[in-house]
Amino acid sequence: MIEQVLEQEVTNTVSEDTSVDLETVFRESHVQETLDKLDQELVGLQSVKSKVREIAALLLVDQIRKSLGLTAGTPTLHMTFLGNPGMGKTTVAMRMAEILYRLGYIRRENVMLVTRDDLVGQGMGQTAPKTREVLNNAMGGVLLVDEAYTLFRPDHPGDFGLEAIEILMQVMENQRDDLVVILAGYKDQMERFFHSNPGMNSRIGLHIDFNDYSVEELMVIAKSILESQHYSFSRDAEKAFGEYLIRRKVMPHFANARSVRNAIDRARLRQANRLLAITGKKITKQDLITIEAEDILASRVFKEGVPDCAPEK
Repeated sequence: MIEQVLEQEVTNTVSEDTSVDLETVFRESHVQETLDKLDQELVGLQSVKSKVREIAALLLVDQIRKSLGLTAGTPTLHMTFLGNPGMGKTTVAMRMAEILYRLGYIRRENVMLVTRDDLVGQGMGQTAPKTREVLNNAMGGVLLVDEAYTLFRPDHPGDFGLEAIEILMQVMENQRDDLVVILAGYKDQMERFFHSNPGMNSRIGLHIDFNDYSVEELMVIAKSILESQHYSFSRDAEKAFGEYLIRRKVMPHFANARSVRNAIDRARLRQANRLLAITGKKITKQDLITIEAEDILASRVFKEGVPDCAPEK
């Protein structure tokens, strides 16, 4: 743990001449390993990765300051992840928990992912015990509330979500040294949520924006998924999938990497049916691993007259 490293670096007598080898402390905290892991796991997202590194640097320096008696109060660690689905927010939360644990800010390297259904009850008196149970189970680690804006439903008078919000805010304030809360969701909805709940907004110290992937980045993700499953695009299929991404990206309910994975699953389904329809010819290994253009072009995304709101198929 970071405390042991700092004990070795800082002498018992603290003076203005006391020095700390920051590079050694950073290396021995193993935070760089976590940052490298995050870089390998997620394509692009350079602004997100830079923000995570900045937060890690702040927390490391804060621990060093404490070891030298330079206390400034623990930084507010509750955060928001703003962006569309399929952007790797859960992965980033896991790596953030790893960093917080390595630097001694949480007791457990654990992320509990919950939604409104996990916090809000259906009837009178059900929400408080449900929310408190979740919070108790998350203590010592990180609580990731996905689609947090759904806790507030102004169009539903008497909605029990407000009770969950109140309890959550109390714990975020009173037990902030033992629980880090990350609220995730679409940027516009989360901004409205905070505007309607200024008390919640005041408890958040860190905000990370997850901007949508470009078509080029989505293609890299697609190829990575295919490689992990022992598939590959033919040259024409790669061109077809690039066109698919351009069209699909502007349609409703696009979920970035998640939509790419779904599209590949459907292409695999079409490929399997295409191969089964072949008669009078043996199937080669190359046939089995290759996604052809027709497996992509059969998508409804390419069909004229399909409304933008039609389910993705």
